[in-house]
Amino acid sequence: QVQLVESGGGLVQPGGSLRLSCAASGVTLDYYAIGWFRQAPGKEREGVSCISRSSRTWYADSVKGRFTISRDNAKNTVHLQIDTLEPEDTAIYYCAAPRRSGSYSCSGMPYEYTYWGQGTQVTVSS
Repeated sequence: QVQLVESGGGLVQPGGSLRLSCAASGVTLDYYAIGWFRQAPGKEREGVSCISRSSRTWYADSVKGRFTISRDNAKNTVHLQIDTLEPEDTAIYYCAAPRRSGSYSCSGMPYEYTYWGQGTQVTVSS
């Protein structure tokens, strides 16, 4: 049973930073591509970043230069460092894994992913 648990969200002022974490059980994360997504109220879920098994990364244009995805294989965790937060970043953030391991690429499309965490709320407000 694959379980993903996000943590690290919170309320932060514009310009601040957060580090989100995606911890896994039932699977060794370094074999999987992992995606980070977000969903704001009234909007569709969108991909913000992903990292492949070979640590190739992808970022949505809206977050390039501010978000950094990384792996901590020793802790079976993937992190999303978010800097220079903007009010538009307010959303629930989810991590996700595809059904199959071993991909040397990754996707920002939600339909490519099977396993999802419960999400962590990020609120950017002064």
